[in-house]
Amino acid sequence: MIYRHWELVPASVWSWSSFSPAEIACRHCGELLLDLDFMDGLQDLRDLLGRPVHLTCAYRCAVHNARVGGAPGSMHLKGRAADIALLRLPRAALAHAGLSAGFTGFGYYNTFLHVDTGRRRWWGNKEIWK
Repeated sequence: MIYRHWELVPASVWSWSSFSPAEIACRHCGELLLDLDFMDGLQDLRDLLGRPVHLTCAYRCAVHNARVGGAPGSMHLKGRAADIALLRLPRAALAHAGLSAGFTGFGYYNTFLHVDTGRRRWWGNKEIWK
């Protein structure tokens, strides 16, 4: 489901209590592409951790993706990816929760973890996430 702006998402459609449509929407224009399976996984990750998570990025429109240097086929463009800030979360706990929640793509960065539901793959500095 795609919404021109996150404010247009009906409350009856939103069933992920730990997140708001604004958190998932494109930071550039407010557009929101909802992938229900991805959102269920994101809620599962949050529930497994038992504490809030801060998303620095989820869905991106094509313009925003290009501006931030995102890959042309990025899962962010499909509403199937999020970047989760570390803040006070232990790296290993966050990575384990991502695996347990069913995510298949992982980008291991110094200050955040990228998770998505694309093909099985990983990139970045995985060693610091153990």
